[in-house]
Amino acid sequence: MSTDATATTTDRLDRLAAAARDAGIDVSLIAPGPDLAYLVGHSVASHERLTLLAVPSGSPGDAVMVLPALERGGWEGSTAEAAGIRFITWLDGQDPYAMLLDALDAGGALGSAAVDDHLPYLHAFRLQQTRPALRLQPAGELIAELRMRKQPAEIDELAAVGAAIDRVHLRIGEWLRAGRTENEVAADIAEALVEEGHRSADFVIVASGPNGASPHHEASDRVIEAGDPVVVDIGGPNPAGYNSDSTRTYLVAGGEPDPEFAKVHELVRTAQRAAVAAVRPGATAESIDRAAREVLEQAGYGEYFITRTGHGIGLEVHEHPYIVAGNTRPLEPGMAFSIEPGVYLPGRFGVRIEDIVVVGDEGAVLMNNSPVELLTI
Repeated sequence: MSTDATATTTDRLDRLAAAARDAGIDVSLIAPGPDLAYLVGHSVASHERLTLLAVPSGSPGDAVMVLPALERGGWEGSTAEAAGIRFITWLDGQDPYAMLLDALDAGGALGSAAVDDHLPYLHAFRLQQTRPALRLQPAGELIAELRMRKQPAEIDELAAVGAAIDRVHLRIGEWLRAGRTENEVAADIAEALVEEGHRSADFVIVASGPNGASPHHEASDRVIEAGDPVVVDIGGPNPAGYNSDSTRTYLVAGGEPDPEFAKVHELVRTAQRAAVAAVRPGATAESIDRAAREVLEQAGYGEYFITRTGHGIGLEVHEHPYIVAGNTRPLEPGMAFSIEPGVYLPGRFGVRIEDIVVVGDEGAVLMNNSPVELLTI
C-alpha cells in the first residue's frame, strides 16, 4: 500500500471530520458507494447487510468500519487498513447497529450523525430504532464540498479517461452507417469503450433522426437512415473509478438531411464555445449556463434547450457542481463538470455537444479534444 494513498485517506478523513465538527455533527456515517471510495479508496456492495464507515468529528483517527465477517477478506491490504481504521465484523444473527453505536459511544451521549446519500433507508431506519435520540441528517453537502475540488491526481485520471473517450469518438466511422440499427452501433461502441481503457460502458446513447430530440434516449431497433443526424453520448469509469462523458452529433452520409440541421449544429457549437470561454475562478455556476443559453435564445431556439448546461463529474457521472440557473456557487480551481448545450426539435432531430472541463487558474482546461465540427460519417 503506497504511503501517498494512505496520506490521502488520512487527509480526507480529517477534512470530513473538521467540516462535520464545524456543522455541529458528532459523527459522519458513510455507506458503500462513491463517497466511501473517495474517502478510503475502496468500496463494496453491502446489499441488506450493514457495511458502514463511521468518522467521529472529534477524533477522525478513531474511525470505525463495521462490516459483515464474510466481507472482511475483501479489505485485506486496503488503504483503510493502512490508515489505521478499526474494523468491527459481525455475524448473521448479531445486531450490527448496536455494535456500531456502542463502539462509537458507550456512554450514550452521541447526539447527531450525518448520513451520506447512499445509505439505504433500511439501515438509517434501523439506526434510528436502535438509538431513538440520535438525530440523523444528510451528509451529502459536507462530502460534496470535499469532492467538488479535484486534487491533481484526480485531474490526471479525468484527463486519461477523457482521452480514452476521445479515441472512441474518433472511431465512430467504424460502426455508424445507414442500414444498421441503433442497438447494433451501441453494442460496438460499448465494446470499444472497454478496448480503449474504460472499466465498463456505463451508458451508450445512439439517438438517430427524431430519436435525437429525446435527450436521454438510449438505443433502439430503429434502422439508421442516410441523412440522419445521430447523437452519440457515451461514457463510463476508468479502472480508478473516474468517469468520462462526451457527446458528439454526427451526420450519416447520403440522403437529404433536415435543411435546418447544419444551422442548429453550428449554433450549439457556438453556445458550447461561449460557455467554455466563460469558465474562470469566481464565475458562478449559473453564469456558465447563461452563457450557453443566451446564444440559443438569441437565435430563437431557447425553448428547445430543455436541459441544464452541465453537471459535475468524478467518481460519479453526475455530481456537484451543477451548471444550472439558480446555482450561484462561485467556481473554484479543481472543479470539474460537463458543458453540454443542446437543441431538441420534437419529431425532427436533436443536437448536443459535450465536453468535460476542469476549472484552472486562468480558465477552462478541456479534458476532451475530439473534433466538435460537424462530421459526416
